[in-house]
Amino acid sequence: MSKSANVVLVIDDEPKIRRFLRAGFELNGFSVLEAENAADGLKAATFNAPDLIVLDLDLPDLHGGEILERIRSWSNVPIIILSVEASEEQKVRLLKLGADDYVVKPFGIAELLARSESALRRYFKSSTESSVVSAGPLSVDLVTRSVLLNGDQIRLTRKEYRLVHILATHVGLVVTHDQLLKDIWSGNQRDNIQYLRILVRKLRQKIETDPNDPRLLITESGVGYRLQSRLETSPTD
Repeated sequence: MSKSANVVLVIDDEPKIRRFLRAGFELNGFSVLEAENAADGLKAATFNAPDLIVLDLDLPDLHGGEILERIRSWSNVPIIILSVEASEEQKVRLLKLGADDYVVKPFGIAELLARSESALRRYFKSSTESSVVSAGPLSVDLVTRSVLLNGDQIRLTRKEYRLVHILATHVGLVVTHDQLLKDIWSGNQRDNIQYLRILVRKLRQKIETDPNDPRLLITESGVGYRLQSRLETSPTD
């Protein structure tokens, strides 16, 4: 695949709404996670590190406003609120609590997708000063999820793109093994560094001139990996 999906977490207790949102987001290149209540939603937000959260206010176990506050205590992930209530007072209150946008039910999927792309673009721009990150000949568009090498689009698997995405948002900085394992995998794989080494080797085959002498995706021995903003020679993994 030439580009991979940003991950959206949908927290809504209505199965029909979740199916509607899944279909719309997947048709537009997103990967979708679902949660039917606050407890599952908070767990998914913590362990799966989604790029975007679509949050219904009226959940059976906890009001969406409290979920918003809890997530905002540790994450700046874009959050779009869904609600049947259209009062200006509630919109203002939730935006002040940290919501990125507020969509009133019923709504069209085209509107929600447009608002989602805008929220992602603002988030990545605030994180990196640009939605496009350059690392030598490599260019990563964090909004459209396209990856170019010397101006040509390259085909990445979902996990390969996820690795590039994480490293690109921290370009020039070391990202630890633990953080990469947590953000890319769940379950038992999160504790197995061999999965990460295999993924790094596969990605280097696609982005490095000489995968055995990497100059873009650099190993920081015993710590993690770094995506260089400029080319340099590095020991192999």
